Amino acid sequence: MTQNLALFDLDNTLLAGDSDYNWSIFLISEGLLDGETHKARNEQFYEDYKNGNLDIYAFLKFQLQPLSQHPKAFLDALHKKYMETVIQPMMTEKAQALVNQHKANGDLCMVITATNSFVTKPIATAYGIEHLIGTDPEMVDGQFTGGVSGTPSFQQGKVTRLNAWLAAQGKALADFETSYFYSDSHNDLPLMKLVTNPVAVDADPTLTAYAQAHGWPLISLRA
Repeated sequence: MTQNLALFDLDNTLLAGDSDYNWSIFLISEGLLDGETHKARNEQFYEDYKNGNLDIYAFLKFQLQPLSQHPKAFLDALHKKYMETVIQPMMTEKAQALVNQHKANGDLCMVITATNSFVTKPIATAYGIEHLIGTDPEMVDGQFTGGVSGTPSFQQGKVTRLNAWLAAQGKALADFETSYFYSDSHNDLPLMKLVTNPVAVDADPTLTAYAQAHGWPLISLRA
């Protein structure tokens, strides 16, 4: 039996919200970031992302810098609280049911997200998804540096990272007779165009229009 590939974007797709944007809000609420200066920049980067003109390296410098200011053990404990108070309410039954359906089918399931892997790995795990491609924060001697390791998994970077991951398993995207990619964002069009079954989930206006023009399914995973 041939195995299918099921790829899931995370923010505003499996989650009814954005884990990256809300991580900053959470750090402000915990008193770890200055609200006034950080919130305005966070909002601007989020608008740039939605508009398709995000400078990913400028954003990552902004977003990963707070990780470098605290020991990993402290950040892990903080993330546990973030999961309980912010992320769990964003996890929907419909999203979990979709993941469960693909797992029951024996599909190779993966979350592929532009958001950094420190924030997103526990979320993927909570959905029961073993494999994650996220933007990787650089670590030296067990401490985050505030830098990025490798290619950010954003826009065309998702294609680059997926191809590299599959090649490391001795596979290629073309080896899968059926491949799915679920996403809400037009930023994911480079990868959506390569799978056999792209699915627009609670999609932004640009992706909605593209999906309608190309006969792609449009679904909602919101409660």
